[in-house]
Order: sequence, then structure tokens, then C-alpha cells
Amino acid sequence: MNKLNNNNPNISEYLKSYWITSTPETNYPSLDEDIEVDVAIIGGGIVGITAGYLLKKEGTKIAIIEASRIIQGATGFTTAKITSQHHLIYDKIITSMGIDFAKQYADANESSIGFIENIANELNIDCDFQRLPAYMYTRKQEYIKDIEKETEAALKIGIKAKCIDKLPIDLNIESALVFENQAQFHPRKYLLPIAEKIPGDGSHIFENTEAVEIEKGNLVTIITNKGKKVIASKVIIASHFPCYDGKGLYLTRLRPQRSYVIATSIKEKFPNGMFINAEDPGRSLRAQYDGKNQLVLVGGEGHKTAHGDSFKEHYDNLEEFSQSIFNVKDVLYRWSTQDYITLDNVPYIGNLTALEENIYVATGFGEWGMTNGTAAARLLTDKILGKINPWEEVFNPSRPFSVTAYKKLFTENLDVAKELIISKIKSGENEINIKCGEGKIVKLDGDKYGAYKDDEGKLHIVDITCTHVGCELKWNDAEKSWDCACHGSRFTYDGEILEGPATHKLNHYKEGKNKIDLNL
Repeated sequence: MNKLNNNNPNISEYLKSYWITSTPETNYPSLDEDIEVDVAIIGGGIVGITAGYLLKKEGTKIAIIEASRIIQGATGFTTAKITSQHHLIYDKIITSMGIDFAKQYADANESSIGFIENIANELNIDCDFQRLPAYMYTRKQEYIKDIEKETEAALKIGIKAKCIDKLPIDLNIESALVFENQAQFHPRKYLLPIAEKIPGDGSHIFENTEAVEIEKGNLVTIITNKGKKVIASKVIIASHFPCYDGKGLYLTRLRPQRSYVIATSIKEKFPNGMFINAEDPGRSLRAQYDGKNQLVLVGGEGHKTAHGDSFKEHYDNLEEFSQSIFNVKDVLYRWSTQDYITLDNVPYIGNLTALEENIYVATGFGEWGMTNGTAAARLLTDKILGKINPWEEVFNPSRPFSVTAYKKLFTENLDVAKELIISKIKSGENEINIKCGEGKIVKLDGDKYGAYKDDEGKLHIVDITCTHVGCELKWNDAEKSWDCACHGSRFTYDGEILEGPATHKLNHYKEGKNKIDLNL
């Protein structure tokens, strides 16, 4: 459960999500007594809210539990594109998994665009939904062949796609691919009214209620952070990274990746379309109207979590790119997000493991959570209701790995081992010499700690051994957080959890033989 939100006092005022800032706060109660329902859903993002709504419509009693506030995790920090154009995915799926699986993936995402549109119309939700084309382009000659192969793959599975050599935006390109009739929206304007339909008639939404333990059986028991229990016949784990693994080894099969967004105001009118490039560094462009003005969302700069030196520079790079193609008046919002990438780039949606009959998972959406998340909610709803879903095979978490996926499994986990070893070898500074707003690793009483000095000059010193599997954390100068390079756990400068898979906060420094004035 991603706890990063605009209301967290440990997050810099420099960083705000437009989606959260432009919508009202929620105030659902926390769980204060044991309850029993038909289906419990862990996580209040697009998967949890959509599945909860669909299940309740079918007469199922459900409870959604969210560690923070609903729709303030990954769903609140998206670029909010609703598209089946997911980078160079279709050629890869056809090559590694076959054309039938590629068709399943395409159908799941294409139909989810229409599903979102239909729900918005049915419930009369004004969520800035807009149909428009999605373009993927390249400015490098070596990617022309990739664009052509992706176009051919898309056409093979029934997607209307074509290659073009010019964009309706001021970018010099080598080639581009366009999918027509894609969409974009405001995710919280869409999901908040849907959430309001869930409580009542034996169904619930509970905020500030964290799942800390799951006990399996004919009935599954979720034990929360306050010791209260949710007992259910079936459980959906939709907590971004699975908060319960069940021997599914998800920590070895998911790679955490951060990416960045700035929302700018520009002098010119943005063209009708969404844009993304094929090469690195990533660049994503789309417009959003805030009721008065046009915002342009510029995203990209993806990298594995906690890999790199300065993370502020990613925002600088996006601003520089914006200024190279637009007359930028101002940068109004900045935010980042964390995605989890699977070994074959296809999400894991279905039974947690091949042996689990009543615990389900939805994770690994990559950078395409709006359509993949909607497809996940629909697929899991069908499974719980005993209906056949046409996309089960491609998303099955227990599907066989391709040769490429096995290579990634080895590479990713070798990287985790390397980070674990190197971080233990690196030493910290022996003196605490920190400016306000700065964080660094220091050595106290012979051990390494993370020190941060806030704007009032108070030192916050925490043990930077990640409480997940023991990797050493790295200071994130953009988010003012301690991040794990192994599996993507993130903590505030004061040790509170921002993102899992860690379930325990960091320990604070306790004075030993060295006396430290924490108000230096």
C-alpha cells in the first residue's frame, strides 16, 4: 500500500500531484471492530475501487482496507493515460508468448478504455474523459525498425495502428506509430464518485487501516495494524506490491521503477493527442485542463528505484526538455511515482499462487496502470463470481517464464545481491555536518545511520537498514526519503513507511557513547 500523498508532512512542498490537489480529501473511517464480509480487498487504488464497485453491484458484501487514504497511492500519481499502446509491448508478447496471448492482452486493455467511458457515462461522472490518438515516436534511427515491428504486431492482433513520419507537435522525429481512439481522464474525479457507491448494505471502505498479517484457511483472516480483523471467503491483494507473498516469490519477480512528471503552463495550444518516445530517456506528453487553463504534463526519466546519485536532476531534465519544445510560462506541479515491472512486462493478475484458491493478486502494471488496473478488477471480479474471463491465461501469475524472463530473473536478483553487499561495505561520514533540508549517511557508535536536518534545524536520525530484507537505504534528495535499491521500499526521513514491500518502520537512533544534540 503506497502511502505517499500530498498531506504527508514529510513530503516536500515542492512536490504535489495535480490529481490530488484538485480534488477533495476523503474521510472514510478506520476499522475499529472485527468484521466478516464475502470479499476483502487490500488497497484502495483503481483496482480495489473498481473491483469493489463491480462486486457490490452483484450483491457481494465487500470491505476495502487502505493503509492511508484511498486513491492517493500510485493511482494518484499517474499520468492518467487510458491506452492500449504500452510502449513496444505487442511485438515482445508475440515473440515470447505467442499471438493468442498478445490478443488477450490487447483485448483486455482496449476494452477497458470503453469500460471506463461507459462507467463514467452510466454514473454521470465528469472526469475530463477525452478520446484522442496516442503516438509513440523515436528521434533515433536505430529505433525505426522497432516502430515498424510494433506496428505490424498491432495490426496482426486487430489494433488499428499505422506508421507515420510526422507528429502534430514540434518534434523532429525519425518515425512514429499512432493508435487512434485512445483516451485520457482525471483518475480521482473518476474513482471518487465510484467509491461513494460502495459503503452500505454490508459493504465498507476503511482508511488508515493497514493489513499486517494474513491467516489462511477456508475463511481468510486479515489482521490489521490496530489488531482488528477482517474475515472473508476471498481476498484480493491490490496493494501495488503484494503485502502478502504466500510463497509466490513476488520480490524476485518484480522490479521497482520510479518516474517523474511536471505539469507546465505554456503559451501555445497543445495538439490533440498523447505522446511518448520509444528510447531512453523516456519522454511522455499530454494536456490536461484544470477548469481554467491548459496544463501540459511532461513525464519520463524512469530508473530503477534508488539507483542514481541526485534525483532532483530528473525534474530539471524534464523542465529543460519542456523549454526546448514549448514556450513555458511556469511549472505548476511536480510529482513522481513508483511502478513495478514484471519479468515479461505483463502484469500478474489471478490466484496468488497455483495452490491458492481464495487469495488473488493484481500487481506489476508497469507504467500502464489505468487500463491494466481496470482489466485486473474486471478479471478478478469474474473469477470470484465463477465466470469465465477471456484474459486469464495471459495474466496468470503462475504462467511459464520465457527464456528472456528467466534471464531477467537472474539479472534482477543478481543486482539485488550486489546492492545488498555493496551497501554494507560503503561507509558513512564520521561527523554530522548537514545543512537544513539535507540528508546523508553518517557513522555513529560504529554503525551507519541516515541523518536529515529539517527546516527548523532539528536532526532526524534513523537506522537505514531496510526492514524488508536488510538492504541499506539511499537518500532521495527530491522526495526527502530513504529508498531501497533492492525491492523499492521507501521511508520518510523520520522512518515512516511510504511504500512497501516493507511492513515495519525504521528504528530511530538511540544515543550510545557519542552524545548527539538533535537540535544542532
